Amino acid sequence: MLPTPGFHHLHLNSVDPERAIDFYTRQFQSTAKGSWGGFPALKSPNNVFVLFTKVDTPPPTEPQSAIWHFGWHVTDARHSLETYKPRPEVELLPLYTTDEGGSVLISSDTWPSVGGVLGLTKVQIAEAKAKGTRPAGGGGFAYMKGPDDALVEYAGNHPAERFNHVHLYQEDPIGALHWYQKHLNAPVRPGYAPTAADGNATRGPDRTWPALNREGMFRTPRAGVEFGDVSMMWYANQGDRPLASSRGQLQDHIALSVGDLDAWIEKLRGEGIKFLEDPYPLDDTRAVMIEGPSREALELVEVK
Repeated sequence: MLPTPGFHHLHLNSVDPERAIDFYTRQFQSTAKGSWGGFPALKSPNNVFVLFTKVDTPPPTEPQSAIWHFGWHVTDARHSLETYKPRPEVELLPLYTTDEGGSVLISSDTWPSVGGVLGLTKVQIAEAKAKGTRPAGGGGFAYMKGPDDALVEYAGNHPAERFNHVHLYQEDPIGALHWYQKHLNAPVRPGYAPTAADGNATRGPDRTWPALNREGMFRTPRAGVEFGDVSMMWYANQGDRPLASSRGQLQDHIALSVGDLDAWIEKLRGEGIKFLEDPYPLDDTRAVMIEGPSREALELVEVK
């Protein structure tokens, strides 16, 4: 079996990469401005990049692709929130607590989740109210709007600040997990393996809160994998339209590093994987582009 790839970079399209990088280095102090492969880059201390391609018009974020948002671990999410509040360039996004309205800016300011699902159903919210359950406080997850309308999560409290995840949607969350396991030899993210209650469901029946959208989120089933110390996890497609290709959108593709590109090409071709681009030069190395189970573009970059 070929070794599991590492997480190399997330590639964004931007009308002003330099301005975008300046924004991220200001909000996440552990990051640094740089370049990689001929592209402007934001570098995280865990040797992960966010690369940028300059485009002439604002990159689309609709129709929804499989790539939902990306995020950082921070050492104190509540302290980060207070730091961001007075900054005019930061737009903090509300998390709705019910479909009737009401919101918080950090998840730990509303009812704590139960059963490993990051949110409560209407029934569970009613139970929490009846019991007088109080918010847990402390660390939690929160969101801001980044340059080019990027959705950016920060969560903690963690030992160190670093880029730590890309969150996706999938048409078939459990099937997608099997796809990443089989084709990319990816280990399951701890706590994100399917449960017996999931069965073969592609989307559970109940919406949950807190959520970025007032009508709530479908959070079951969920699944996820890890590439190095970066997680890729997902929920079901939230809408009724099929997920769009990520190519050309704000979040264009995800890149993974491999040691032997030719061996991976042979494996993936033998497994019938769709290639979006055959081997091409990328600065002083090579790469290919394949398509994931819900049309997310995945670049394999050879890193010796």
